Amino acid sequence: MDIQLHAVLFDLDGTLLDTAPDMARAANRVLADHQIQPLTPMQIQANTSYGANGLLKAGFGAIPDHLDPLHLRKLFLDYYHSEICLETKAYDGILLLLRYLNEKEIPWGIMTNKPGFLTQRLLPFFPELCQTEVIVCGDTLDKAKPHPEPLWHACELLKVLPENCLYVGDIEKDMIAARAAGMPGAVAGWGYIGEEHDPSLWQADVILPEPESLIHLLEQQNCDGRAFFNQSYCP
Repeated sequence: MDIQLHAVLFDLDGTLLDTAPDMARAANRVLADHQIQPLTPMQIQANTSYGANGLLKAGFGAIPDHLDPLHLRKLFLDYYHSEICLETKAYDGILLLLRYLNEKEIPWGIMTNKPGFLTQRLLPFFPELCQTEVIVCGDTLDKAKPHPEPLWHACELLKVLPENCLYVGDIEKDMIAARAAGMPGAVAGWGYIGEEHDPSLWQADVILPEPESLIHLLEQQNCDGRAFFNQSYCP
């Protein structure tokens, strides 16, 4: 597929930042409050991108009837807010990618389902991420991914057409949202992809093995005037 890319939107957890250690700590504190065993590394890898609900569901298996899921989620959010960036870090290659986008004056933004109050608390720990032109969070609008509205809103803020804006995310829901929005979608192959997940089935336009892969893709566009996507792209 030949596509002209004018901008890039990124998911946050599992795409720009490895937030799993801090999010897992919060979930494990909730589980410990209810005498439940902590999450395994495999459960953390597969569920961090699904946020509080994903991690707690993995830990409890099924929420017992006598417990309120909304209360458990609030506990998680409180714990996470208090220790939001003890071990979180940018993925290797992300800062290089963002510098490239800035140097080439390619607009980029963040579109995440993470609540706004947590996103705004986390980003100042990473000055490079604060250079983003757009931040759309899970509660910015009354709809969240996989609904396309947040992606359309982000494109409007970036002043680009959806078909010219690449969305990079690490879970199938991200690719569903991109397709619904009429945007090309790229799987962040370095993110929270569990062993039971098969990104080749997500109908993405490209699977990027590492952040630098996107630089190669954009350099190709600079040379050829287009970006060529295919499922097996790997520079």
